[in-house]
Amino acid sequence: MTNVELARRVGISAPPCLRRVRSLEEDGFIRGYRALLSEKLLGYEVVCFAMVHLASQADSDLKAFEAFVRTSPEVRECWMLSGEIDFLLKCVAPDLATFQDFVAKLTAAPAVKNVKTSLTLRCSKDEALVPLDVPLPEEG
Repeated sequence: MTNVELARRVGISAPPCLRRVRSLEEDGFIRGYRALLSEKLLGYEVVCFAMVHLASQADSDLKAFEAFVRTSPEVRECWMLSGEIDFLLKCVAPDLATFQDFVAKLTAAPAVKNVKTSLTLRCSKDEALVPLDVPLPEEG
């Protein structure tokens, strides 16, 4: 969306709108911009979640695993969790055989104790990361 269109939608002129957007970027509220691409249309038929349990939560093991994840193009998101599962990975692959090859590499990755995977059947909701229309609780 252009700055002019954004300004029109929020009811202000373009120059102050651009200043506000730049201020939000500088303050870290806007972290970046990206296109949301269709995995399936790009040839990635398999979307899967992998739940990874590490043998150790030592800082060196966490860093080694995270370094492995950063170099794995199949992993699109990686979240460190509290509880029984240490990491939740969202992965894509063109087919099941390719995903199985990745799971073999993942299982052999640094400090990995075990991996459980779940293939997705469909996505029921895919929204922006932060709801902007929900009122925040008042501080008091």
